[in-house]
Amino acid sequence: MTVLQRQLGRRLRQLRETARKTDHDVEQSGLASRAKLWRIETGHQQLKPDDVRGLCLLYGADHATTNLLARWTQTCKQPGWWEDFDQATSVSDRLYAGLEPIADHLYIYELGQVPELLQTPDYTRSLYLAVKPHATQAAVRDHLKHQQERQALLTERTPPMRLTAVLNENALTRPVGDPDVMREQIRQLSALTDRVHIDIRYLPWTAGAHPAMSAGGFTILDFTDPDDPDVVYAETLTGARYCELPADLAEYRRIFTTTYAVSVPISDCRL
Repeated sequence: MTVLQRQLGRRLRQLRETARKTDHDVEQSGLASRAKLWRIETGHQQLKPDDVRGLCLLYGADHATTNLLARWTQTCKQPGWWEDFDQATSVSDRLYAGLEPIADHLYIYELGQVPELLQTPDYTRSLYLAVKPHATQAAVRDHLKHQQERQALLTERTPPMRLTAVLNENALTRPVGDPDVMREQIRQLSALTDRVHIDIRYLPWTAGAHPAMSAGGFTILDFTDPDDPDVVYAETLTGARYCELPADLAEYRRIFTTTYAVSVPISDCRL
């Protein structure tokens, strides 16, 4: 079972429940028996695009959702894949949006900015407008709302999601917004480390060369459910790579562990 196949099953179950369709309704439609539907929704059944389109039609899903999930079926057979960020795929529709809320532990290595889950609203707004200077106020509000919903996982979920993050020093020294924005951002990072399930560290320049320099930013997502494979997420400007192969995971874990070892607590930051 791949992480994509598991998430496809979850999305289809959510669509069915939103449409208030029962397993009996699906069976009566002739699309799948109850046993097959269980396998589909738990990620144990490989699907074809036509299978997904039929279920989406029954559930009243829109065309964008139907096309997205049908496209997923074409890459479910192999562990790890590339996700293109096209205009038809919103942030909430991306695979990562379904993985982060159910992860047990996130290990984040970030190059040049504060990780999204740890940003203050003013930092997020300043960074968003720097990347998208022509964004409308509505777009900025939507982005902030989505960000705050994600961040609530760190403080409101039971049990809480554990997070270990390593930032480069330039993420703390590069001005984003005015000086007050940066001071508030660094204060928030220090305050978050008072929570036992959050560990935030940074790499001072004096640490010198380290293994993550050639890796780029990435996140390792660990899950407690054995049916959810652990995965590495690495985002670029136009898409994201998901790595599930044991050898890939082992290498990213090695890189994170050795980089963490030369980092220092964010509370030591005197910037």
